[in-house]
Amino acid sequence: MRSSAIHSERQNGDVPQSKGFRRTFAGRGHLSLGLTFPIEAYSGEVPRMEGQLDLACRAEELGYSTLWVRDVPLRDPSFGDVGQIYDPWVWLGAVATVTKSIALATGAIALPLHHPLDVAKSATSVDSLSGGRLVLGLASGDRAVEYGAYGRPIGSRGADFRESLAYIRDLTESTFPRASSSWGTLDGSADLLPKPVAGRLPVLVTGRAQQDMAWIGREADGWLTYPRPPAHQAQALSDWDLAVETSGASSTKPFAQSLYVDLTESVDAAPTPIHLGWRLGRKAMLELLAAYREIGIEHILLNLKYSRRPADEVVEEIGSDILPVFATGARL
Repeated sequence: MRSSAIHSERQNGDVPQSKGFRRTFAGRGHLSLGLTFPIEAYSGEVPRMEGQLDLACRAEELGYSTLWVRDVPLRDPSFGDVGQIYDPWVWLGAVATVTKSIALATGAIALPLHHPLDVAKSATSVDSLSGGRLVLGLASGDRAVEYGAYGRPIGSRGADFRESLAYIRDLTESTFPRASSSWGTLDGSADLLPKPVAGRLPVLVTGRAQQDMAWIGREADGWLTYPRPPAHQAQALSDWDLAVETSGASSTKPFAQSLYVDLTESVDAAPTPIHLGWRLGRKAMLELLAAYREIGIEHILLNLKYSRRPADEVVEEIGSDILPVFATGARL
């Protein structure tokens, strides 16, 4: 038995009203930039995580829209990256205490690994502590070692993802909900607190999460995908818009992507490929970001892991010489 509550915002495609969502997404024709923790240039799997809260505050001052965390429960040498090391919810709680306006986002929580009640409790807690700045990015997870450690079946993660999201919505969008699932039963005798500041949590699906595009277009408030050259990303965006239109939504929904960047000291350096991104100078980065904006990308998560310059220098250069171009809507 699922809850009978129907939430009109999600049903008719209205834009979520949370501060975090509105800070991250300003609509087609606008591009915002975020930073992924660790905001650090490092080799190997494990970052130092030094000065990260100071960098978070500086990113807010410079006008970055969003700070992103990843859910990496275990160090898996075959994966090669442990993210920000700390539990994403604990870390976002720390970031929330030192920032005031920048959006806080998960990119993404491996949903089938965790009980949805715990995800709901953590997410609404961060949302409340930050004044409504959370954007909840969710994924299915793809590392078998984590599924084994949690004792969760990797083969059913697609179905588990759908059921878990429904359970989270029952918990966060209803009062004393009634619902039954393989995760547990809500019989109307208990309620989850706190509730989302704006009434519901904005949800992004990362990648395909073992779902078809029609389901994502209907259930998600936006889609977060992987970096592709602009010409290829334009096709992915077209597929996304078709899925959203088919769902009956009254407007388009945001499309975001990640991007690894190694910004060189030479402003004229031509772009060369790196893992999931580019090594390039400022002029080429401006052109690349403008091309993404023109096809309809609304937000890009920058990752500085492979930078050959100190991350704080790159954060400053992008903040002073690139962000203002897109903040004003100027065309190159």
